[in-house]
Amino acid sequence: MMGRSHALTGWCAGLGVATVIGTGSVEQSLVFAATTAGFALLPDLDHPGARASKLLGPVTGGLSWLLRKASGSFYQLTKGPRDERGKGTHRHLSHTILFALALGGLTALGTAKGGPWAVAGVVLFGLLLAEDALGDWVLPVGGGAVVWWVYEAGPDPLAELAAVSGHLGIAVAVGCFTHCLGDALTESGCPFLFPLPIAGETWYEIRPPSFLRFRTGKKVENLVVFPFFVVLAVLLMPGVWEFLVVTAEHLFVPPSSRTAS
Repeated sequence: MMGRSHALTGWCAGLGVATVIGTGSVEQSLVFAATTAGFALLPDLDHPGARASKLLGPVTGGLSWLLRKASGSFYQLTKGPRDERGKGTHRHLSHTILFALALGGLTALGTAKGGPWAVAGVVLFGLLLAEDALGDWVLPVGGGAVVWWVYEAGPDPLAELAAVSGHLGIAVAVGCFTHCLGDALTESGCPFLFPLPIAGETWYEIRPPSFLRFRTGKKVENLVVFPFFVVLAVLLMPGVWEFLVVTAEHLFVPPSSRTAS
């Protein structure tokens, strides 16, 4: 799946999860979703040509190199006799539920210990990742939500930031897992259930039936998948669905019926 599709599905997942966990306000939901959108790109840090690997030049490039080395070594140690003979550098270690949970847990722990500046760092990194994939509109939306959030927090905005460290851990984990689900829909699949052995393989690539798979960057993704999630991303924005329902009611329901109900 292409980077923009990963980020967009991460945005949708973030808005949905933010509603479930009760982030508390519109601006917090937007910050949560922007963070999830950004970290939905992070698993591809194991590819040197990915957006995440190029984002901060030698910094993310170095992290990409380290992740590829770690993933390759881990694959050689854990692969079974029926697993592929590949290097195990791309779509392996960082494309698992275990990685998503571990990174989410480390984020929650790090932001809890590091305080509001650690929270700000995670949010900023997520915004930069999302902006690189989805376009410049992400920065004013996400940045504006942060400013609005801090302003509404009252006399102690830093305490308000520090209070959401646990939510950011969830945002990071959801973003990484959404990435795995997206890759699982492609022809290559994704071994996100590692180390659960399936069909004799430790790194079994999960994928749907062939008629539901699509090729990365081709017509199905560009003309069906991406437009669908564009619409969903708008509908999931806080207040949009309620606005559409009220508007439809005023347009199509007679005044007498509205009064009676």
